[in-house]
Amino acid sequence: MKLKLERPIVFFDLETTGVDIAKDRIVEICLIRVEPNGNRESKSLRINPEVHIPETSSAVHGIYDQDVKDCPTFKQVAEDLKNIFEGCDLAGFNSNKFDIPLLAEEFIRAGVMIDLNTPLRVDVQNIYHKLEQRTLIAAYKFYCGKDLTNAHSALADTQATLEVLEAQLDHYPDELQNDISFLAEYSRRDNFVDFAGRFVYNDEGEVCVNFGKHKGRLVKDVLRLEPSYYNWMMQSDFTQNTKQVLTRLYYKYK
Repeated sequence: MKLKLERPIVFFDLETTGVDIAKDRIVEICLIRVEPNGNRESKSLRINPEVHIPETSSAVHGIYDQDVKDCPTFKQVAEDLKNIFEGCDLAGFNSNKFDIPLLAEEFIRAGVMIDLNTPLRVDVQNIYHKLEQRTLIAAYKFYCGKDLTNAHSALADTQATLEVLEAQLDHYPDELQNDISFLAEYSRRDNFVDFAGRFVYNDEGEVCVNFGKHKGRLVKDVLRLEPSYYNWMMQSDFTQNTKQVLTRLYYKYK
């Protein structure tokens, strides 16, 4: 079943130097932009992370320092990527938890402003885990009847993710709606305010701290009763996106 779209959606996958959203860097980004009329455009881009790619990471995705030493840095391609992503919804496999937050960090480091919070975000892994509890390789076999060759190749994983979502729509016609708003909500597992989940919305839609000694307390109360909290977080090893969100809340409640 082909996706019904009201606006473009970008399926993408990242290969990185590691899994720490705050510190690690992108070494490859592959994407497929799907237009409402069904047209698709794919792009695969290797990126020089400007840091050493650990051997443990290279063993997973097969990309080594020498493979990207002459490639552009993220900052050099950030504006081009912004033009592709801007105005689009987002989709991927484990993308809500990893790919989107890490991409947001790279844009912030590059000094390029792009809103990745507003777009609808469809995480195909979350849909799959709610319905079948498997990995992308197993999902591709289960839904598409094919073996996923070149697993952990960003382009292969991205193409497989798009095919799996389309197959899921066929496989669960009673549970799933061919509507990006529905799929984004269905695949969401949290009420995170920032991508890392340090702040969450409560049932009343108010922002609460989601970690540490203040977990469960309203951010506005914490900032009022403990003025040093803001400076502590800004000077600590939190993601740039988390710090941006806290700064926005700080001036909102000030």
